[in-house]
Amino acid sequence: MSGSRVLALGHHQPAGVLTNDDLATMVDTSDEWIRTRVGIRTRHVAAPDETVDAMAAAAAAKALAQSGLAASDIDLVMVATCTAVDRSPNTAARVAERLGLPSPATMDVNVVCAGFTHALASADHAVRAGAAGNALVVGAEKFTAVTDWTDRSTCVLVGDGAGAAVVGAAAEPGIGPVLWGSVPEMGRAVRIDGTPSRFSQEGQSVYRWATTQLPPIARRVCERAGIGPEELAAVVLHQANLRIIEPFARKLGAVNAVIARDVVESGNTSAASIPLALSKMVERGEVESGAPVLLFGFGGNLSYAGQVIRCP
Repeated sequence: MSGSRVLALGHHQPAGVLTNDDLATMVDTSDEWIRTRVGIRTRHVAAPDETVDAMAAAAAAKALAQSGLAASDIDLVMVATCTAVDRSPNTAARVAERLGLPSPATMDVNVVCAGFTHALASADHAVRAGAAGNALVVGAEKFTAVTDWTDRSTCVLVGDGAGAAVVGAAAEPGIGPVLWGSVPEMGRAVRIDGTPSRFSQEGQSVYRWATTQLPPIARRVCERAGIGPEELAAVVLHQANLRIIEPFARKLGAVNAVIARDVVESGNTSAASIPLALSKMVERGEVESGAPVLLFGFGGNLSYAGQVIRCP
């Protein structure tokens, strides 16, 4: 085997839904104001006792069932999250326990909104190197737990959920080379800090960075995969804000691609947003098996990571 590929996907969202009209009873905002500025209509909100690892395990169980593999076939679990409460046992170990995986390596990855694409690249590297045979890669967040519900500039953005992928060895690589990096001097433009921890950001700085600096980097991701943007069947960007996603996609030049817009119904779910959106697209039959899909995460730390994968 000379590469790896995504074998299956799964996702999970809490039952609770918070609409824009609901938010208008909490802060000085309106449905029109939110839709005009960020494109979001609804977001899913976890119950107080619904944990990050519970959502991660639910998404991972669906992906594992779709893959046809047994729990004993998984020897690596990577969970991308920035909102898990406890440091140890980490979220990946808790997911492994919930799924009954016998003895996998378990790691959490905190690269905030770019976490899933970082974790997917790391799992790809592990499988290529022979350090793992099959991996579960999950993005899961309870972002509403770190939200200041009095700040109308941020509380309208966030949602909770999880998405997962099963990665296995393949004769032909189905996960392209990663291009990743960060802008350390601007890292504090997106923050989850303080006691208690709260999410805040410099919205205009993030918007300018994402819409001007990142599209050329995403084109380089396609170049590394040997794919022109016009050949992409789908583009799944981090679901931050519709006013970022749509200009980014236009500048990329993915003229024939389906553009993920799950942010409209799910809000910004940070590390969960890419696998959550992709899993829904595949479930709806919007992308054919084997078609090239660009995944590109960006956000906290002003980090980014992207790769072209073949749709499972």
